[in-house]
Amino acid sequence: MATSTSDVLTSDQVASMLGIKRNTLEIWRCKGRGPCFVKLGTAKQAGVVYARSDVEAWVAARKYPSTSAYSAKGN
Repeated sequence: MATSTSDVLTSDQVASMLGIKRNTLEIWRCKGRGPCFVKLGTAKQAGVVYARSDVEAWVAARKYPSTSAYSAKGN
């Protein structure tokens, strides 16, 4: 399914949504811990954006009913 430009978020927007610093999001991206992203080119300095649906799915996958449920998963 295609993503419209209104469903594309910048790193600053995603960091704000998640209540984290942009630098934290960048570190997560480098370590493969954050939401899926789209690289806008092949150069090292090419921009990065996120599909809103990917960010929402990433957050949904981290829902737990209690701290013991989180701990039980070995996280």
